[in-house]
Amino acid sequence: MDQLYREYILDHYKNPHNWGEMDGADLEFEDTNPLCGDELKVQLKLDADNRVEQVAFSGHGCAISQASASMASDEVIGMPIAELVRLDKSFILELLGIDISATRLKCAL
Repeated sequence: MDQLYREYILDHYKNPHNWGEMDGADLEFEDTNPLCGDELKVQLKLDADNRVEQVAFSGHGCAISQASASMASDEVIGMPIAELVRLDKSFILELLGIDISATRLKCAL
């Protein structure tokens, strides 16, 4: 089963969903992992009901960081922003479907 998830992660890394930048984002978030140099920028557009209407992310990093951003970007479309801000690391770990070492956990989040 781990092999299936590893292939899924590599597919998201090589063919990321929602990758790029958008004009007119309602919210933006940028973060850098000082341990490995991963950089990520996430942009969101919200609809009139404060649900995520569109997501874009950009940056560079390892397969785990880029794949987790790609997977999460698919999952949060349509989600109310109030729910989005309550997500924790278990959300990402469940998406990845594999055990992540403590040193790689920051990459996934």
